Amino acid sequence: MINFKQPGDSVTRTAPSGGVTSGTFYKIGQLLMCAAADVAVGLPFVGKTYGCFSAVPKTTSEAWTEGALLYWNNSTHKFTTTSSGNMLVGSADVAAGASDTTGDVRLDGIARADS
Repeated sequence: MINFKQPGDSVTRTAPSGGVTSGTFYKIGQLLMCAAADVAVGLPFVGKTYGCFSAVPKTTSEAWTEGALLYWNNSTHKFTTTSSGNMLVGSADVAAGASDTTGDVRLDGIARADS
């Protein structure tokens, strides 16, 4: 295939205002990605668009069941089970308790409109 560009699990985008920090999630357009390195604003950065991630920020007071659909709340910069106003990004990789501040997720790498 002469037109194949890349697998797509990692893509290069432009770092938003404030730059990006390695291991932190950023919504670029309608795609959520995890920055692979610290990069200053306006420079290109590589982000992982799918895969399994551990100890990500989660909305407290929510219990996650294994495989539960997860959404990105771009206001709080946390994963949530609440669909309204948030973007579907994947599922819970393992269960997490309501008092947990972090959880494990599996990003599906699909760009979607907010719910």
